[in-house]
Amino acid sequence: MLDQLILHSNRQPISFHVPGHKYGEVFPAKGHDFFRPLLQLDATELSGLDDLHSPEGVILESEELLADLYGTRKSYFLVNGSTSGNLAMILTALTEDDVVLVQRNSHKSIMNGIKLAKAKPIYLSPEFEKESMVAGGVNIQTVRNAIEAHPQAKALILTYPNYYGMVNDLGEIINLAHRHGIPVLIDEAHGAHFIAGAPFPSSAISLGADLVVHSAHKTLPAMTMGAYLHYNSSIVSEEKLSFYLQALQSSSPSYPIMATLDGARSYLGTYSEQDKDFLMERIHPFREEVESIPGLTVLPIGNGDPLKMTISSTNGVSGFQLQHLLEEEGIYAELADPKNILFVLPLLKTNMSYPFNEAVRKIKAAASRMTQSFLASPVPTGLAESQLSITASAVTYREMETLCQIEVPLSGSEGKICAEAIIPYPPGIPLLLPGEIISSEHIAVLEYLLKQGAKLQGGQSLAAGNIKIFYY
Repeated sequence: MLDQLILHSNRQPISFHVPGHKYGEVFPAKGHDFFRPLLQLDATELSGLDDLHSPEGVILESEELLADLYGTRKSYFLVNGSTSGNLAMILTALTEDDVVLVQRNSHKSIMNGIKLAKAKPIYLSPEFEKESMVAGGVNIQTVRNAIEAHPQAKALILTYPNYYGMVNDLGEIINLAHRHGIPVLIDEAHGAHFIAGAPFPSSAISLGADLVVHSAHKTLPAMTMGAYLHYNSSIVSEEKLSFYLQALQSSSPSYPIMATLDGARSYLGTYSEQDKDFLMERIHPFREEVESIPGLTVLPIGNGDPLKMTISSTNGVSGFQLQHLLEEEGIYAELADPKNILFVLPLLKTNMSYPFNEAVRKIKAAASRMTQSFLASPVPTGLAESQLSITASAVTYREMETLCQIEVPLSGSEGKICAEAIIPYPPGIPLLLPGEIISSEHIAVLEYLLKQGAKLQGGQSLAAGNIKIFYY
């Protein structure tokens, strides 16, 4: 598809069609020099350029090449991000009042999809990595217990890997679910590159998942909002999935995004063992140099994704404060949490350059300014330690529609039913969901995050010390 789009642009077409910028000819002076090269590829459903919602030409060919690379029955381009893919696969697999087993630390788009389907979520709490205080994957015994307690479950939804690149024994969990006739839906947003093989973890597709969503833009060279959805199921309806993709995605898809999805597919499809060796020869020394900086430590990779690098302070400085220091030096991390910052490393090919040496110099400068004045208050640990393995909402989505909402002081909300989603972002994992009982641990974590200046989606009244609850 990328080749066809470039060929179309090289013909220097005269546009009497949308979009209105006319290949960059009609555009504000400010930013024109930056945008014009890209806008020359921003076309629409013209002859030879195909139609995302009914592909018959170059888009169909590109998606078939994508399916061939990942070994799936069908693969789709997504131009509305992984969010649209997560919503589509959930609405395909679930209908109203269906019971669904879902990993508690799933992205908000997963929780929104369940709400739109009006299904009944059963939350599976993840295991916690004690050193980093990061939530990982769900233990297979938790899944087994959930299936025994809810044999009528219509789907199992898991996140793999987590935001920090950690993986679990997903293959065994998928096999367990399939033995009970339960399809497995995987948000593999951060694992689009896993299909390249070791030293990367196994892909959820190769492990037998029914539906898998990839954020191609996270680790592959695709534009933001570029994603893939892969169908590889004998349980879930492909026809229904296709309908929801058309319903949820724009009828005017971005051709530049689709072109970069095609390019990212080619980039990954030609990623060689030599490329992987070169990559490891670049990122391992970088990790070691950062690890050697006084005051910093780097979480070991283990069996996780080597493109993820989790860094924390050894002297009590929070991840949020470390992020601030790094940004003053021009280093921008993917996210900060109460304890860590996260780097997403580049998927380099042989002989590609990246400013690792400059980054080390700037990280050293930032770390040298970690002083006593930056020491953080203790990170609350009670939430991780007290979460139950399997929980359900106190009220259903249907019941929520009939309940009233009021604001109460956060400090006095323990035991009340939360009426809003409160989501630290990134990583976009809900701390509280509508229908959940607010615990003392939730309150402690929220108070800590607010004190540290963490970014929260939802909870508009938290700054004033209030939270929304349901009341009868």
